[in-house]
Amino acid sequence: MIGRYSFLQVALVLFGAIFCLVYPLALVWPSGWMWHEGPPVASHYYVMILGIYLTLGLMLIRAAANPAANRSLIWFTIWSSVVHAGIMAVQAMQNPEHIGHMLGDVPALLLVAVVLGVLMPKADIDVRAM
Repeated sequence: MIGRYSFLQVALVLFGAIFCLVYPLALVWPSGWMWHEGPPVASHYYVMILGIYLTLGLMLIRAAANPAANRSLIWFTIWSSVVHAGIMAVQAMQNPEHIGHMLGDVPALLLVAVVLGVLMPKADIDVRAM
């Protein structure tokens, strides 16, 4: 039977791959994944975000091999996703042209936070027992 720890490993690889694919997502659905007009690389900030998410995605994929040794990275991903989604949700609600984010990157980031948060073992639980 597959335990919670194995599901965590799968989730880390899956979310890591999705973070690596933010650029293609922006090409397919710009209103849900970009905050500017034009192609994704037309904005300096967006290129920076792409670089950060690509790096985070690769690190999450690597963390899947040993999640217990990468707890800080995983918790950073959880909490930074909540904060990022919250800020984007407020900004999208204040600007109707960005309301597509309420169906795109905002729920995607909250999904990452919830799934990883539920699957992360608590500090006092022996992960080998999972």
